[in-house]
Amino acid sequence: NVMRTVEELETAGVAALTIEDTVLPRTFGGGPDAVLPIDEGVGKMKAALAARRDPNMVVAGRTSALRITDLADTIKRAKAYEQAGVDAIFLAGASTKAEVEAVSDALSIPLLLGGTTGELADRDYLGSVGVRVALQGHLPFAASVKAVYDTLKALRDGVPPADLRPQLATSEQMDQFTRKADYARWTTSFLS
Repeated sequence: NVMRTVEELETAGVAALTIEDTVLPRTFGGGPDAVLPIDEGVGKMKAALAARRDPNMVVAGRTSALRITDLADTIKRAKAYEQAGVDAIFLAGASTKAEVEAVSDALSIPLLLGGTTGELADRDYLGSVGVRVALQGHLPFAASVKAVYDTLKALRDGVPPADLRPQLATSEQMDQFTRKADYARWTTSFLS
């Protein structure tokens, strides 16, 4: 499954992907999250790397061990995944500088973090300890979901479409964001 996933994503053109060690799918009944045994996690990382064709595509080993087991296990896993050859470690569940520093100090590859809030919101600090990507949640997606909901609700409630225009992208923005000029040029070049 890992190899097929990497092949499909690489064919689609992704620049980076993460392979995680969380037991998935979750068990029926919503039991506690669990991580794979380390040797199985290493096997997944090696399979991903073996499937990769473009050496420029980043394969990051993702571990949720910080929130499932403990810091010592997290470091052990991160080091094992680094030794397997991953390009970076995605450290899920980190909430303190001490956790990030302990993992970073044990590795020679970059870190990726998710949900950097609180004391981990300082980008300069994160950069100084080897963090190269610090995700800030899914804000653009959440904003788009709310915008779609609000627009559909307003239409259902009878708000005239013209009254919604100030909240929408302008025609110029739509042309820019959808690359209308590029498509027009390609149509002229290839379909004429």
